Amino acid sequence: MTASAPYYAQAGRFAVRFNALFGKLARLGVSLAGTAELSVRGRTSGQMQRIPVNPHTFGGDQYLVSARGHSQWVRNMRAAGGGELRVGRKVRTFTAVELTDPAQKAAVLRAYLEKWGWEVNRFFQGVTAQSTDAELRAAAGDHPVFRIAVAH
Repeated sequence: MTASAPYYAQAGRFAVRFNALFGKLARLGVSLAGTAELSVRGRTSGQMQRIPVNPHTFGGDQYLVSARGHSQWVRNMRAAGGGELRVGRKVRTFTAVELTDPAQKAAVLRAYLEKWGWEVNRFFQGVTAQSTDAELRAAAGDHPVFRIAVAH
């Protein structure tokens, strides 16, 4: 990775299959540890793209964090400004705003890593929930965070 290229940890074959399984389970109504299936409109295809995510609640707000970095769903979310979260028949439409303040992102990332670190620490290049605020702020640019507002 060059200094100018945004961080992205591409999923290997095993991870793609694992994600497909978790997405299918969420569509069937089985949420493991709070997972949901994210649907977001593709920025070029216009088709809904689906991927399992770990919605995270912090400070009374709900967030989506991209542990793998600047992935396709992140790029699509930036273009679409929202999407849907599904667990079984329950579909929640939402709008999304990307956080830009590193200190604000660091607080969300710390809480996210406290809950989901067992699953995602390997994508944070040594940064964990126990890292310093400075280390979390430094990692914030590699991990997009979206605050989501569910439509009622």
